[in-house]
Amino acid sequence: MDSDLGTELFESLGLGTLLPEPLAAWRPLLAEGMAFFLERLPEAHLGAIVAEQIALASSASAAARATAVLAHCPTLHKLGQIVARQPGLDAELRRHLQALESLPASTGVDGLHAHIHAELGADHGLHLADRALAEGSVAVVLPFSWRQGGRSHDGVFKLLKPGIADRLAEELAILPALGDFLEDRGTELGLPAIDYRSHLAAAGRLLVQEIRLDREQANLRAAAVLLADDADVFVPALLPWCTPALTAMERIDGPKLSDAALSVRESRRLGRALVGGLLARPFWSCSEATPFHGDLHGGNLLLAPDGRVAVLDWSLVAHLSKAEREALVEVALAALALDESRIAAGLAGLGLREAHDAPIGATVERALDTLVRSGRPLGFDWLVGLLDSLALQGAGGFGGQLAVFRKSWLSLAGVLGDLGAGHDTDLPLLALGLRRFTAEWPARLCAPAESRAFSTHISTADLLRAAADTWPAGLRYWLRLLGQAR
Repeated sequence: MDSDLGTELFESLGLGTLLPEPLAAWRPLLAEGMAFFLERLPEAHLGAIVAEQIALASSASAAARATAVLAHCPTLHKLGQIVARQPGLDAELRRHLQALESLPASTGVDGLHAHIHAELGADHGLHLADRALAEGSVAVVLPFSWRQGGRSHDGVFKLLKPGIADRLAEELAILPALGDFLEDRGTELGLPAIDYRSHLAAAGRLLVQEIRLDREQANLRAAAVLLADDADVFVPALLPWCTPALTAMERIDGPKLSDAALSVRESRRLGRALVGGLLARPFWSCSEATPFHGDLHGGNLLLAPDGRVAVLDWSLVAHLSKAEREALVEVALAALALDESRIAAGLAGLGLREAHDAPIGATVERALDTLVRSGRPLGFDWLVGLLDSLALQGAGGFGGQLAVFRKSWLSLAGVLGDLGAGHDTDLPLLALGLRRFTAEWPARLCAPAESRAFSTHISTADLLRAAADTWPAGLRYWLRLLGQAR
Protein backbone atom coordinates (compact mmCIF):
# COMPACT_ATOMS: atom_id res chain seq x y z
CA MET A 1 0.00 0.00 0.00
CA ASP A 2 1.27 3.50 -0.86
CA SER A 3 3.14 4.95 2.14
CA ASP A 4 1.59 8.36 1.41
CA LEU A 5 -1.91 6.97 1.80
CA GLY A 6 -2.06 7.77 5.52
CA THR A 7 -1.09 11.38 4.85
CA GLU A 8 -3.62 11.77 2.03
CA LEU A 9 -6.34 10.15 4.13
CA PHE A 10 -5.68 12.36 7.12
CA GLU A 11 -5.49 15.57 5.10
CA SER A 12 -8.80 14.74 3.43
CA LEU A 13 -10.49 14.59 6.83
CA GLY A 14 -9.57 18.00 8.17
CA LEU A 15 -8.94 16.51 11.61
CA GLY A 16 -6.87 19.54 12.53
CA THR A 17 -10.15 21.09 13.68
CA LEU A 18 -9.81 18.96 16.80
CA LEU A 19 -7.71 21.79 18.16
CA PRO A 20 -9.53 25.07 18.89
CA GLU A 21 -8.21 28.45 17.80
CA PRO A 22 -6.09 29.14 20.92
CA LEU A 23 -4.05 26.04 20.00
CA ALA A 24 -3.88 26.75 16.27
CA ALA A 25 -0.08 26.70 16.31
CA TRP A 26 -0.22 23.00 17.16
CA ARG A 27 -2.48 22.01 14.25
CA PRO A 28 0.34 21.21 11.80
CA LEU A 29 2.00 18.93 14.35
CA LEU A 30 -1.30 17.16 15.05
CA ALA A 31 -1.94 16.66 11.33
CA GLU A 32 1.54 15.35 10.58
CA GLY A 33 1.66 13.20 13.71
CA MET A 34 -1.66 11.54 12.91
CA ALA A 35 -0.56 10.92 9.32
CA PHE A 36 2.68 9.40 10.66
CA PHE A 37 0.62 7.06 12.84
CA LEU A 38 -1.79 6.02 10.08
CA GLU A 39 0.98 5.31 7.57
CA ARG A 40 2.57 2.80 9.95
CA LEU A 41 -0.52 0.73 10.62
CA PRO A 42 -0.46 -2.80 9.17
CA GLU A 43 -1.73 -2.89 5.60
CA ALA A 44 -4.91 -4.80 6.46
CA HIS A 45 -5.75 -2.38 9.27
CA LEU A 46 -5.24 0.74 7.16
CA GLY A 47 -7.04 -0.90 4.25
CA ALA A 48 -10.14 -1.45 6.40
CA ILE A 49 -10.11 2.23 7.37
CA VAL A 50 -9.84 3.33 3.74
CA ALA A 51 -12.58 0.91 2.65
CA GLU A 52 -14.96 2.35 5.23
CA GLN A 53 -14.17 5.89 4.08
CA ILE A 54 -15.01 4.91 0.51
CA ALA A 55 -18.29 3.33 1.68
CA LEU A 56 -19.43 6.47 3.51
CA ALA A 57 -21.88 8.69 1.70
CA SER A 58 -20.28 11.42 -0.39
CA SER A 59 -22.18 13.95 1.72
CA ALA A 60 -20.57 12.75 4.97
CA SER A 61 -19.01 15.64 6.85
CA ALA A 62 -15.34 15.87 7.78
CA ALA A 63 -16.32 15.36 11.43
CA ALA A 64 -18.18 12.12 10.60
CA ARG A 65 -15.27 10.82 8.53
CA ALA A 66 -12.75 11.70 11.23
CA THR A 67 -14.81 9.92 13.88
CA ALA A 68 -14.99 6.80 11.70
CA VAL A 69 -11.19 6.72 11.55
CA LEU A 70 -10.89 7.06 15.33
CA ALA A 71 -13.36 4.21 15.89
CA HIS A 72 -11.07 1.80 14.01
CA CYS A 73 -8.05 2.29 16.29
CA PRO A 74 -8.28 1.69 20.06
CA THR A 75 -5.63 4.31 20.80
CA LEU A 76 -7.36 6.96 18.66
CA HIS A 77 -10.79 5.83 19.88
CA LYS A 78 -9.70 6.61 23.43
CA LEU A 79 -8.38 10.00 22.30
CA GLY A 80 -11.77 10.77 20.78
CA GLN A 81 -13.56 9.85 24.00
CA ILE A 82 -11.23 12.07 26.02
CA VAL A 83 -11.78 15.21 23.94
CA ALA A 84 -15.46 14.58 23.06
CA ARG A 85 -16.79 16.98 25.67
CA GLN A 86 -14.15 19.68 25.55
CA PRO A 87 -16.02 23.00 25.21
CA GLY A 88 -13.65 24.60 22.71
CA LEU A 89 -14.35 22.12 19.92
CA ASP A 90 -16.64 22.58 16.93
CA ALA A 91 -20.19 21.59 17.93
CA GLU A 92 -20.65 19.09 15.11
CA LEU A 93 -17.31 17.45 15.82
CA ARG A 94 -18.17 17.12 19.51
CA ARG A 95 -21.48 15.48 18.61
CA HIS A 96 -19.78 12.90 16.42
CA LEU A 97 -17.01 12.23 18.94
CA GLN A 98 -19.56 11.66 21.70
CA ALA A 99 -20.87 8.73 19.66
CA LEU A 100 -17.53 7.02 20.44
CA GLU A 101 -18.53 6.86 24.11
CA SER A 102 -20.85 3.91 23.41
CA LEU A 103 -21.08 2.58 19.88
CA PRO A 104 -23.87 0.34 18.56
CA ALA A 105 -22.74 -3.27 18.66
CA SER A 106 -21.22 -4.61 15.45
CA THR A 107 -19.30 -7.62 16.79
CA GLY A 108 -20.88 -10.97 15.93
CA VAL A 109 -22.11 -12.96 18.92
CA ASP A 110 -20.91 -16.40 17.83
CA GLY A 111 -17.36 -15.66 18.86
CA LEU A 112 -18.55 -14.01 22.08
CA HIS A 113 -20.66 -17.04 23.00
CA ALA A 114 -17.75 -19.36 22.28
CA HIS A 115 -15.49 -17.28 24.52
CA ILE A 116 -18.01 -17.41 27.39
CA HIS A 117 -18.47 -21.17 27.00
CA ALA A 118 -14.70 -21.63 27.06
CA GLU A 119 -14.43 -19.60 30.27
CA LEU A 120 -17.42 -21.02 32.15
CA GLY A 121 -18.05 -24.40 30.57
CA ALA A 122 -21.01 -25.38 28.44
CA ASP A 123 -23.28 -26.07 31.44
CA HIS A 124 -23.14 -22.59 32.98
CA GLY A 125 -26.94 -22.38 33.01
CA LEU A 126 -27.10 -18.82 31.69
CA HIS A 127 -29.19 -17.56 28.79
CA LEU A 128 -26.92 -15.50 26.54
CA ALA A 129 -28.42 -12.74 24.40
CA ASP A 130 -28.22 -13.14 20.62
CA ARG A 131 -27.02 -9.56 20.18
CA ALA A 132 -24.41 -7.45 21.96
CA LEU A 133 -25.64 -4.37 23.78
CA ALA A 134 -22.83 -1.88 23.09
CA GLU A 135 -19.15 -1.55 22.24
CA GLY A 136 -16.37 0.65 23.53
CA SER A 137 -12.77 1.16 22.49
CA VAL A 138 -11.60 -2.32 23.55
CA ALA A 139 -14.58 -4.24 24.94
CA VAL A 140 -18.08 -5.37 24.04
CA VAL A 141 -21.05 -5.80 26.39
CA LEU A 142 -23.32 -8.84 26.04
CA PRO A 143 -26.51 -9.21 28.12
CA PHE A 144 -27.45 -12.46 29.81
CA SER A 145 -30.09 -13.71 32.22
CA TRP A 146 -30.57 -16.48 34.75
CA ARG A 147 -33.32 -17.78 36.97
CA GLN A 148 -33.07 -17.87 40.73
CA GLY A 149 -35.77 -18.14 43.37
CA GLY A 150 -38.44 -18.42 40.71
CA ARG A 151 -37.45 -15.06 39.19
CA SER A 152 -35.48 -13.99 36.15
CA HIS A 153 -32.42 -11.81 36.77
CA ASP A 154 -30.44 -9.75 34.26
CA GLY A 155 -26.72 -9.19 33.98
CA VAL A 156 -24.12 -8.28 31.41
CA PHE A 157 -20.79 -9.75 30.42
CA LYS A 158 -17.95 -7.44 29.51
CA LEU A 159 -15.39 -9.14 27.30
CA LEU A 160 -12.67 -7.98 24.99
CA LYS A 161 -13.35 -7.53 21.29
CA PRO A 162 -11.90 -10.41 19.27
CA GLY A 163 -8.35 -9.58 18.22
CA ILE A 164 -8.22 -6.32 20.20
CA ALA A 165 -5.06 -7.28 22.11
CA ASP A 166 -3.17 -7.81 18.84
CA ARG A 167 -4.53 -4.60 17.33
CA LEU A 168 -3.58 -2.60 20.40
CA ALA A 169 -0.09 -4.13 20.39
CA GLU A 170 0.34 -3.08 16.73
CA GLU A 171 -0.61 0.50 17.56
CA LEU A 172 1.48 0.70 20.72
CA ALA A 173 4.52 -0.47 18.75
CA ILE A 174 4.26 2.73 16.68
CA LEU A 175 4.32 5.08 19.67
CA PRO A 176 8.12 5.22 20.34
CA ALA A 177 8.85 6.28 16.75
CA LEU A 178 5.89 8.66 16.86
CA GLY A 179 7.33 10.27 20.00
CA ASP A 180 10.67 10.83 18.27
CA PHE A 181 8.94 12.30 15.21
CA LEU A 182 6.82 14.69 17.28
CA GLU A 183 9.83 15.91 19.23
CA ASP A 184 11.88 16.57 16.08
CA ARG A 185 9.03 18.11 14.08
CA GLY A 186 7.88 20.19 17.04
CA THR A 187 11.35 21.73 17.26
CA GLU A 188 11.27 22.54 13.54
CA LEU A 189 7.87 24.24 13.99
CA GLY A 190 9.17 26.30 16.91
CA LEU A 191 6.84 24.68 19.45
CA PRO A 192 7.79 24.12 23.11
CA ALA A 193 10.02 21.11 23.71
CA ILE A 194 7.81 18.38 25.14
CA ASP A 195 8.95 14.88 26.07
CA TYR A 196 6.43 13.21 23.75
CA ARG A 197 8.16 9.84 23.97
CA SER A 198 7.66 9.64 27.76
CA HIS A 199 4.09 10.89 27.54
CA LEU A 200 3.19 8.37 24.84
CA ALA A 201 4.87 5.57 26.80
CA ALA A 202 2.76 6.50 29.83
CA ALA A 203 -0.38 6.57 27.68
CA GLY A 204 0.53 3.15 26.31
CA ARG A 205 0.83 1.72 29.81
CA LEU A 206 -2.60 3.10 30.65
CA LEU A 207 -4.12 1.61 27.50
CA VAL A 208 -2.73 -1.80 28.40
CA GLN A 209 -4.69 -1.57 31.66
CA GLU A 210 -7.86 -1.35 29.60
CA ILE A 211 -7.53 -4.96 28.51
CA ARG A 212 -6.82 -6.30 32.01
CA LEU A 213 -10.33 -7.31 33.07
CA ASP A 214 -9.06 -8.95 36.26
CA ARG A 215 -7.53 -5.64 37.31
CA GLU A 216 -10.78 -3.82 36.54
CA GLN A 217 -12.66 -6.25 38.75
CA ALA A 218 -10.34 -5.38 41.65
CA ASN A 219 -10.94 -1.69 40.93
CA LEU A 220 -14.71 -2.27 40.93
CA ARG A 221 -14.55 -3.87 44.35
CA ALA A 222 -12.46 -1.02 45.78
CA ALA A 223 -14.76 1.59 44.27
CA ALA A 224 -17.83 -0.18 45.63
CA VAL A 225 -16.36 0.11 49.14
CA LEU A 226 -15.59 3.80 48.59
CA LEU A 227 -19.16 4.55 47.46
CA ALA A 228 -20.98 2.06 49.70
CA ASP A 229 -22.86 4.71 51.69
CA ASP A 230 -23.43 7.15 48.81
CA ALA A 231 -27.13 7.78 48.21
CA ASP A 232 -26.80 8.95 44.60
CA VAL A 233 -23.75 7.29 42.99
CA PHE A 234 -22.99 3.56 42.90
CA VAL A 235 -20.92 0.88 41.23
CA PRO A 236 -22.71 -2.05 39.54
CA ALA A 237 -22.35 -5.23 41.57
CA LEU A 238 -20.09 -7.97 40.29
CA LEU A 239 -21.73 -11.36 39.73
CA PRO A 240 -20.29 -14.84 40.43
CA TRP A 241 -19.36 -15.61 36.82
CA CYS A 242 -16.26 -13.37 36.68
CA THR A 243 -12.98 -14.80 35.40
CA PRO A 244 -9.68 -13.08 34.53
CA ALA A 245 -10.93 -12.79 30.94
CA LEU A 246 -14.61 -12.14 31.64
CA THR A 247 -16.42 -9.64 33.85
CA ALA A 248 -20.01 -10.34 34.91
CA MET A 249 -22.02 -7.59 36.59
CA GLU A 250 -25.57 -6.47 37.17
CA ARG A 251 -27.29 -4.85 34.22
CA ILE A 252 -28.21 -1.18 34.53
CA ASP A 253 -31.27 -0.51 32.43
CA GLY A 254 -31.11 3.22 31.90
CA PRO A 255 -29.91 5.96 29.53
CA LYS A 256 -26.62 7.78 29.53
CA LEU A 257 -26.82 10.58 32.08
CA SER A 258 -26.19 13.11 29.31
CA ASP A 259 -29.20 11.77 27.37
CA ALA A 260 -31.62 11.62 30.32
CA ALA A 261 -34.53 14.03 30.64
CA LEU A 262 -33.59 15.74 33.91
CA SER A 263 -35.10 18.77 35.58
CA VAL A 264 -32.72 21.58 36.50
CA ARG A 265 -33.01 20.57 40.14
CA GLU A 266 -32.22 16.89 39.44
CA SER A 267 -29.35 17.81 37.15
CA ARG A 268 -27.75 19.95 39.83
CA ARG A 269 -28.29 17.35 42.54
CA LEU A 270 -26.70 14.58 40.50
CA GLY A 271 -23.88 16.86 39.38
CA ARG A 272 -23.02 17.63 43.00
CA ALA A 273 -23.26 13.94 43.85
CA LEU A 274 -20.88 12.92 41.05
CA VAL A 275 -18.23 15.46 41.97
CA GLY A 276 -18.65 14.59 45.64
CA GLY A 277 -18.46 10.82 45.19
CA LEU A 278 -15.94 10.45 42.37
CA LEU A 279 -13.56 13.36 43.02
CA ALA A 280 -14.08 14.92 46.45
CA ARG A 281 -14.40 11.72 48.48
CA PRO A 282 -11.17 10.12 47.26
CA PHE A 283 -9.34 13.47 47.28
CA TRP A 284 -10.22 14.29 50.91
CA SER A 285 -9.08 10.91 52.21
CA CYS A 286 -6.36 9.92 54.67
CA SER A 287 -5.57 6.82 52.64
CA GLU A 288 -2.16 6.65 51.04
CA ALA A 289 -3.74 5.92 47.66
CA THR A 290 -7.44 6.17 46.80
CA PRO A 291 -9.07 5.28 43.47
CA PHE A 292 -10.12 8.00 41.02
CA HIS A 293 -12.11 6.82 38.01
CA GLY A 294 -9.85 7.59 35.08
CA ASP A 295 -12.34 7.48 32.22
CA LEU A 296 -15.37 9.60 33.14
CA HIS A 297 -16.78 10.11 29.67
CA GLY A 298 -20.53 10.24 29.12
CA GLY A 299 -20.90 6.58 28.14
CA ASN A 300 -19.73 5.45 31.57
CA LEU A 301 -22.40 7.33 33.53
CA LEU A 302 -25.88 5.77 33.35
CA LEU A 303 -29.05 6.93 35.07
CA ALA A 304 -30.52 3.91 36.86
CA PRO A 305 -34.31 3.47 37.21
CA ASP A 306 -34.11 4.43 40.91
CA GLY A 307 -32.63 7.84 40.07
CA ARG A 308 -29.05 7.04 41.05
CA VAL A 309 -26.06 7.26 38.71
CA ALA A 310 -24.23 4.03 37.91
CA VAL A 311 -20.54 4.49 37.18
CA LEU A 312 -19.24 1.91 34.70
CA ASP A 313 -15.85 0.88 33.30
CA TRP A 314 -13.27 1.04 36.07
CA SER A 315 -10.48 -0.36 33.88
CA LEU A 316 -8.54 2.91 34.09
CA VAL A 317 -8.06 4.14 37.65
CA ALA A 318 -5.67 6.73 39.09
CA HIS A 319 -4.25 6.24 42.57
CA LEU A 320 -3.15 9.75 43.50
CA SER A 321 -0.86 9.43 46.51
CA LYS A 322 -1.46 11.38 49.69
CA ALA A 323 1.83 13.22 49.11
CA GLU A 324 0.57 14.36 45.70
CA ARG A 325 -2.73 15.50 47.18
CA GLU A 326 -0.82 17.39 49.88
CA ALA A 327 1.23 19.09 47.19
CA LEU A 328 -1.91 20.10 45.27
CA VAL A 329 -3.36 21.67 48.43
CA GLU A 330 -0.02 23.42 49.02
CA VAL A 331 -0.19 24.94 45.54
CA ALA A 332 -3.78 26.05 46.17
CA LEU A 333 -2.89 27.72 49.49
CA ALA A 334 0.09 29.44 47.87
CA ALA A 335 -2.14 30.66 45.05
CA LEU A 336 -4.58 32.11 47.58
CA ALA A 337 -1.64 34.04 49.00
CA LEU A 338 -0.48 34.96 45.46
CA ASP A 339 2.94 33.66 46.48
CA GLU A 340 4.86 32.51 43.40
CA SER A 341 7.78 30.96 45.30
CA ARG A 342 5.53 28.73 47.39
CA ILE A 343 3.59 27.70 44.28
CA ALA A 344 6.90 26.60 42.77
CA ALA A 345 7.67 24.59 45.92
CA GLY A 346 4.29 22.85 45.66
CA LEU A 347 4.83 22.10 41.98
CA ALA A 348 8.19 20.57 42.84
CA GLY A 349 6.35 18.35 45.32
CA LEU A 350 4.23 17.16 42.40
CA GLY A 351 7.40 16.12 40.58
CA LEU A 352 7.88 19.15 38.31
CA ARG A 353 11.50 19.37 37.27
CA GLU A 354 13.24 22.76 37.38
CA ALA A 355 10.22 24.26 39.17
CA HIS A 356 12.19 27.39 40.10
CA ASP A 357 13.45 28.18 36.57
CA ALA A 358 12.50 31.49 34.96
CA PRO A 359 10.16 30.06 32.26
CA ILE A 360 8.19 28.16 34.92
CA GLY A 361 8.02 31.32 37.02
CA ALA A 362 6.71 33.31 34.05
CA THR A 363 3.90 30.77 33.51
CA VAL A 364 2.97 30.93 37.19
CA GLU A 365 2.94 34.75 37.01
CA ARG A 366 0.58 34.68 34.02
CA ALA A 367 -1.70 32.22 35.81
CA LEU A 368 -1.86 34.46 38.88
CA ASP A 369 -2.62 37.47 36.67
CA THR A 370 -5.48 35.48 35.14
CA LEU A 371 -6.78 34.58 38.59
CA VAL A 372 -6.73 38.21 39.79
CA ARG A 373 -8.24 39.49 36.56
CA SER A 374 -11.09 36.96 36.69
CA GLY A 375 -12.33 38.21 40.06
CA ARG A 376 -13.42 34.64 40.85
CA PRO A 377 -12.45 32.52 43.87
CA LEU A 378 -9.63 30.08 43.43
CA GLY A 379 -10.80 26.69 42.17
CA PHE A 380 -9.52 23.47 40.69
CA ASP A 381 -10.30 24.74 37.22
CA TRP A 382 -7.56 27.33 37.73
CA LEU A 383 -5.17 24.72 39.09
CA VAL A 384 -5.78 22.33 36.18
CA GLY A 385 -5.31 25.25 33.79
CA LEU A 386 -1.92 25.98 35.36
CA LEU A 387 -0.84 22.35 34.97
CA ASP A 388 -1.95 22.38 31.33
CA SER A 389 0.00 25.58 30.65
CA LEU A 390 3.11 24.07 32.17
CA ALA A 391 2.71 20.90 30.10
CA LEU A 392 2.30 22.88 26.87
CA GLN A 393 5.53 24.77 27.49
CA GLY A 394 7.39 21.48 27.86
CA ALA A 395 7.62 21.27 31.66
CA GLY A 396 8.15 17.67 32.70
CA GLY A 397 8.20 15.44 35.74
CA PHE A 398 4.53 15.21 36.61
CA GLY A 399 3.53 11.63 37.34
CA GLY A 400 1.15 9.57 35.27
CA GLN A 401 -1.36 9.31 38.12
CA LEU A 402 -1.67 13.09 38.24
CA ALA A 403 -2.33 13.13 34.49
CA VAL A 404 -5.19 10.63 34.92
CA PHE A 405 -6.64 12.70 37.78
CA ARG A 406 -6.52 15.80 35.56
CA LYS A 407 -8.27 13.84 32.80
CA SER A 408 -10.99 12.75 35.25
CA TRP A 409 -11.60 16.32 36.36
CA LEU A 410 -11.84 17.68 32.81
CA SER A 411 -13.98 14.80 31.54
CA LEU A 412 -16.50 15.05 34.36
CA ALA A 413 -16.60 18.83 34.05
CA GLY A 414 -17.33 18.37 30.33
CA VAL A 415 -20.20 15.94 30.99
CA LEU A 416 -21.72 18.25 33.62
CA GLY A 417 -21.30 21.23 31.30
CA ASP A 418 -23.32 19.39 28.65
CA LEU A 419 -26.09 18.80 31.22
CA GLY A 420 -26.52 22.55 31.58
CA ALA A 421 -28.07 23.96 34.77
CA GLY A 422 -24.91 25.92 35.63
CA HIS A 423 -22.92 23.19 37.37
CA ASP A 424 -20.02 24.29 39.59
CA THR A 425 -17.46 21.49 39.86
CA ASP A 426 -15.45 23.30 42.53
CA LEU A 427 -18.23 23.85 45.07
CA PRO A 428 -18.97 20.18 45.97
CA LEU A 429 -15.23 19.50 46.27
CA LEU A 430 -14.67 22.45 48.60
CA ALA A 431 -17.85 21.73 50.59
CA LEU A 432 -16.71 18.22 51.52
CA GLY A 433 -13.25 19.55 52.31
CA LEU A 434 -14.75 22.05 54.76
CA ARG A 435 -16.82 19.34 56.45
CA ARG A 436 -13.73 17.16 56.84
CA PHE A 437 -11.80 20.18 58.14
CA THR A 438 -14.40 20.81 60.85
CA ALA A 439 -14.50 17.16 61.90
CA GLU A 440 -10.73 16.85 62.32
CA TRP A 441 -10.26 19.77 64.77
CA PRO A 442 -10.21 17.57 67.93
CA ALA A 443 -7.43 15.44 66.43
CA ARG A 444 -5.37 18.55 65.63
CA LEU A 445 -5.14 19.42 69.32
CA CYS A 446 -2.99 16.34 69.93
CA ALA A 447 -1.02 16.30 66.66
CA PRO A 448 2.38 17.91 65.98
CA ALA A 449 2.04 21.33 64.34
CA GLU A 450 3.77 20.16 61.14
CA SER A 451 1.70 16.98 60.76
CA ARG A 452 -0.41 16.61 57.61
CA ALA A 453 -1.90 13.30 58.69
CA PHE A 454 -5.39 14.61 58.06
CA SER A 455 -7.88 14.07 55.28
CA THR A 456 -7.61 17.77 54.34
CA HIS A 457 -3.81 17.39 53.86
CA ILE A 458 -3.14 20.64 55.79
CA SER A 459 -1.02 20.92 58.92
CA THR A 460 -1.74 23.34 61.76
CA ALA A 461 1.44 25.17 60.75
CA ASP A 462 -0.03 25.56 57.24
CA LEU A 463 -3.15 27.11 58.75
CA LEU A 464 -1.14 29.56 60.85
CA ARG A 465 0.86 30.55 57.78
CA ALA A 466 -2.35 31.05 55.79
CA ALA A 467 -3.71 33.32 58.54
CA ALA A 468 -0.47 35.32 58.59
CA ASP A 469 -0.64 35.64 54.80
CA THR A 470 -3.98 37.46 54.85
CA TRP A 471 -2.66 41.02 54.82
CA PRO A 472 0.36 40.36 52.53
CA ALA A 473 -1.95 38.53 50.11
CA GLY A 474 -4.31 41.51 50.05
CA LEU A 475 -1.42 43.82 49.26
CA ARG A 476 -0.15 41.51 46.50
CA TYR A 477 -3.66 41.38 45.05
CA TRP A 478 -4.00 45.16 44.75
CA LEU A 479 -0.47 45.62 43.45
CA ARG A 480 -1.07 42.97 40.78
CA LEU A 481 -4.46 44.46 39.88
CA LEU A 482 -3.02 47.98 39.61
CA GLY A 483 -0.15 46.63 37.50
CA GLN A 484 -2.64 45.14 35.04
CA ALA A 485 -4.50 48.45 34.81
CA ARG A 486 -1.47 50.36 33.60
